Amino acid sequence: MNIKNFVTEVHENAKAHGWWEDETRSFGELISLCHSELSEALEEYRKGRLPNEEYHSENGKPEGVPSELADVIIRIFDMCGHYDIDIEAAILEKHEFNKSRPYKHGGKVI
Repeated sequence: MNIKNFVTEVHENAKAHGWWEDETRSFGELISLCHSELSEALEEYRKGRLPNEEYHSENGKPEGVPSELADVIIRIFDMCGHYDIDIEAAILEKHEFNKSRPYKHGGKVI
């Protein structure tokens, strides 16, 4: 499956589970939800979990940094499906541009 097809599948699943019944969520709210998933990944790390450590809760739900990073991507793909963003093309274009950038471009510390 390519990314474009996966975006469609993720967005259709979100709609099927009722997340788009009330389309009043703003773009900013959707971005905040992406941020919250990244924060959950950080919290897993702060609890002492390794970045590649996966585990399951008692009900079988996947947990850990990898699962939270997956949630970030799923949220982004859902947004892309909603806004009809071809994220696959955007990723490829940005990657090609990044390959042309100088070593440690920007000179920022972090």
